[in-house]
Amino acid sequence: MAGKRVAVYPGSFDPITYGHVDIVDRSLALVDRLIVAVASNPSKKGIFSVPERIDMIRTALQDRKGVEIASFEGLLVHFCRERKADVIIRGLRALSDFEFEFQMAMMNKRMYPRGETVFMMTGSQYFYLSSSVIKEVVQFGGTVEGLVPPVVLERLEERFGRARFGVGTPPSPASPRPAPAARRRR
Repeated sequence: MAGKRVAVYPGSFDPITYGHVDIVDRSLALVDRLIVAVASNPSKKGIFSVPERIDMIRTALQDRKGVEIASFEGLLVHFCRERKADVIIRGLRALSDFEFEFQMAMMNKRMYPRGETVFMMTGSQYFYLSSSVIKEVVQFGGTVEGLVPPVVLERLEERFGRARFGVGTPPSPASPRPAPAARRRR
């Protein structure tokens, strides 16, 4: 594989969102092979296990060429070195992400001088989206349709129950809306 540009896109992906998929798609334009690396952190309790997350990611990205899905524990730079990856892809949603990501990039560079971190701004339609927001909305009965791949939506429905799921769904255009005067009454 000499001469091939290999990148790692690390994260918890609990669960994967369309924001993550956007970063994957745009990263594939820059590299020959992209490893979506699911971080395994035993001290954090996620909604989905690492194997469940890998399965959802694999299904969501099944049509993409040049994508590998793997998990890792410990330092990201050790994983990058093992996989001969010299690029780390990090998605940024807002300025608030930058400070932490910058610190991590500098530490990773110190430990793995060959590696370069590439910050990629998330698409404007996804800048507010995070796995944490998805989990919170779903746990309180809201819908995340259109924000996560179908396999994730299905797994969330299974996990949290179909009866509760979808409360807070915005009315469809065909749904009758109250008249403006009715909305102002208390």
